Amino acid sequence: MTSVKTNDLVTLAQWMAGDFSNYKQSFEKPRQFAHIHIFFRPLPFEFFNAIGFYSEQVYDHDLWSPYRQGVHRLIDCGDQIYIENYGLDDPMLYAGAARELSILRTITPNCIERRYHCSMIFKREGEMFRGSVEPGNKCLIERNGCLTYLISDVEITETTWLSLDRGMDMENHQQVWGSTFGPLQFEKRASFADELPLDRL
Repeated sequence: MTSVKTNDLVTLAQWMAGDFSNYKQSFEKPRQFAHIHIFFRPLPFEFFNAIGFYSEQVYDHDLWSPYRQGVHRLIDCGDQIYIENYGLDDPMLYAGAARELSILRTITPNCIERRYHCSMIFKREGEMFRGSVEPGNKCLIERNGCLTYLISDVEITETTWLSLDRGMDMENHQQVWGSTFGPLQFEKRASFADELPLDRL
């Protein structure tokens, strides 16, 4: 683990591993922002033979009903970190897995499916990683009968996570869904970095 690129992957993984909350933002601007948690929980090394995560995004008032779940594999690409994103075949079976390790252990590679064209690319900029969806506008999401492509911008530091997801109309490229009040601003409430299998790298 002496190369700069491996160190960047390790640092990004350590910063991602945690329970993040936008409590301050939702308290200060309750009409614009709901109180949301993002959880990124490390998976065993054997899952991908690499660093991987299970993630949930949930409203604070209903922690057992995540509105977004995913599995993620980190890949070292030299000057950038490539994160493959996967969906779960039956996601509600695993609701709460970010908080309950007994549920997390039931997730296997057989129950996930790659979300092609939806990978994130992260680059380090000083004491921050900046990430966005891979180019091409091919990460497609249907909302309310309208096919949209995802634009996702993320900034991660050791203690903060800023994210802005927007769904854009395929035809006129106008925003269909997502925040119109700027990025969600999360602060890390707990770290799961000690669960990362860094000794296997």
